[in-house]
Amino acid sequence: MGTSLEPTHNHLPVLPERPDPNHADCRGVASILSRVGDKWSVFVIMMLDDGPKRFNELKRMIKGISQRMLTLTLRGLERDGLVTRTIFPTIPPRVDYELTDLGRGLSRPVQALGMWAKEHQTQIEAARARFDERNDR
Repeated sequence: MGTSLEPTHNHLPVLPERPDPNHADCRGVASILSRVGDKWSVFVIMMLDDGPKRFNELKRMIKGISQRMLTLTLRGLERDGLVTRTIFPTIPPRVDYELTDLGRGLSRPVQALGMWAKEHQTQIEAARARFDERNDR
């Protein structure tokens, strides 16, 4: 009979993946970062840093944001516990938006990111122009 070089047992069991307690669930973190990292959320958080604002105040302060986008952004920030919405029973009703403690904790890194972007805007625009010039040929 001779020895066969073909494996006789080639089905190996696949062990279930064990969650690593040292690493956060990337999907959960990604959903949070998508909220706090979108440009409108960053602007809203920056504008609310110095205290409560009314909807139209925010709209005037954030150039280029539509009413619908501001509404969606505020709702998302409220849902995530970063902003509170307070309705005052006046005629017409007055609604104020304010950062929660959680939102104020996020405000520092957001402010730092905004300042970094402002300070490096010229350098980034120049880098983009150089890149576009190299790649348009």
